[in-house]
Amino acid sequence: ASNGSREGAAGAWLRTPLAPGEVITAQSGAFERDPQESSTTDEELSRAGSQGSRGGGSSTTPDYGEKRLPQALIIGVKKGGTRALLEAIRAHPDVRAVGTEPHFFDRNYEKGLEWYRNVMPKTLDGQITMEKTPSYFVTNEAPRRIHSMAKDTKLIVVVRNPVTRAISDYTQTLSKKPEIPTFEVLAFKNRTLGLIDASWSAIRIGIYALHLENWLQYFPLSQILFVSGERLITDPAGEMAKVQDFLGLKRIVTEKHFYFNKTKGFPCLKKPEDSSAPRCLGKSKGRTHPKIDPDVIHRLRKFYKPFNVMFYQMTGQDFQWEQEESDK
Repeated sequence: ASNGSREGAAGAWLRTPLAPGEVITAQSGAFERDPQESSTTDEELSRAGSQGSRGGGSSTTPDYGEKRLPQALIIGVKKGGTRALLEAIRAHPDVRAVGTEPHFFDRNYEKGLEWYRNVMPKTLDGQITMEKTPSYFVTNEAPRRIHSMAKDTKLIVVVRNPVTRAISDYTQTLSKKPEIPTFEVLAFKNRTLGLIDASWSAIRIGIYALHLENWLQYFPLSQILFVSGERLITDPAGEMAKVQDFLGLKRIVTEKHFYFNKTKGFPCLKKPEDSSAPRCLGKSKGRTHPKIDPDVIHRLRKFYKPFNVMFYQMTGQDFQWEQEESDK
């Protein structure tokens, strides 16, 4: 649906058809107790709808309360660290969240708000209902649809260096479809001229400024929190303090909730009260990235740089993705 002239540059970019075989999907992350990495299925969603108790917080919480539409959404980005953020925020007693990705505002919108509400866990007064579906950030209709549900919805976007995000995205696809072409082949329209193929979703998702333009037509910046995917790994407690402040929650998830897993190279949540093991991201997370030609990396950095600078200006936050690269 076009917004006429309000659509701006982002609209034109977002309407670019996807390259064959590429669909912008966001895979649900996997924890050890849920080893397969897959998109949320209707079956999982109907289960979530019928068992609010899986929805987050401590599973010893009695299933009282009522199902409410979410007041806060993690809307992106794919391969940015959304699963890690969701699991960390679910450690807060005042948050209940859907474990699976409902994909309501992109794939399931025609099912209606009652279907969506039914997927949510039950909450008590004072608790916040949340869900995460990272493909919302790059879905043209999502801002308008979310705004029409509740214009005061709080939005959280986990962003990460777009170059490493693209490689991570490719690595995930490669693990499912080993026959796909190399990253280098997919990244260029014309290798000789060095023309990047911005219609390939792995690259397009990382043009954050253009997607954000779409959201700012419906939501003020004050309703959107940008979380650094890098800092979520190096300083999880610091990023979680910002998230809890943004959601109006007491800072309950702190340093003492995390420990660093040297094998994975990721922080893990310490053993929750109601389970015997700590919560670490599952086998599908922290995959080894394939070796990419340094010239391709260099060209991608150059491609993203103006968009990154625009994104820093739009958000008033410098994510220092360029510095990170010059250090290497």
